[in-house]
Amino acid sequence: MKNKLLILIGFLFLALSSNAKNISLEECSNLGDEYIFAGGECIQYNVSEGDIEGAINIIVHGTWPDGTNTLGRYAPFAETISMSSDITTIAVALPGYSGSSTNNFTALAHEGVKNLGAKEEYIRFLAKLVEGLKDKFEAEKVTYIGHSAGAMMGATLTGFEPELINNIVLVGGRYNIHEEVKDPGLVSVTDVLDKVNRDMNILLVYGTADKISKPKVTKDFYELALKEGLKVKIVEVKDAPHLDLDMTDESVEAIVELLEEE
Repeated sequence: MKNKLLILIGFLFLALSSNAKNISLEECSNLGDEYIFAGGECIQYNVSEGDIEGAINIIVHGTWPDGTNTLGRYAPFAETISMSSDITTIAVALPGYSGSSTNNFTALAHEGVKNLGAKEEYIRFLAKLVEGLKDKFEAEKVTYIGHSAGAMMGATLTGFEPELINNIVLVGGRYNIHEEVKDPGLVSVTDVLDKVNRDMNILLVYGTADKISKPKVTKDFYELALKEGLKVKIVEVKDAPHLDLDMTDESVEAIVELLEEE
């Protein structure tokens, strides 16, 4: 299976599909072990197994064009983290990506859809997905690794479900949607920061050449997190743009270091 996924890397940007997928619980169960039905969605994932028991890492991607084969991109990254940490690492494809369904949600980038990752109903879905994977792999500890929109959503999730995640890695995220969009129906971690678990380890990563999530965004959130008494560290990746920021050597080293401290 890993070989097939590696072959798919070269076709990442060709793997686009405009066909919405509605997949029932029964149909999802029949698709095999690389699918999980959670929060009303059938989610495809790739798992790279490690020997350490009771812990998992979950990698959550950001916004890509509707239908992109995100697993073709993130499966090798999951394997890198798993081999470096010896912890089972799972890369998920959010609704509308790879083989995942669109029962209740479109892809994050979908015609006519804006700021889906900043809506409470999507954060609630993400919580169910993390809970489902935690139960399926019998994990007591969860490290969430999110890039871009995956980082933004993960940060907000820690305020909605303070006990769900033990460590969180936020790479190139945005942490206050209200600075960008005037919509009272949207949510960010800044809205629920007082509820975030003070014992959770937070790692923030930013690239100095990132023009999508500019360095100031992460630096400002770092200062706010410190002020709120959170256990937070920050890592700068010089000359790194937004794309692939989570896969840089500096990011991987910081992630592994965080996991080794546990």
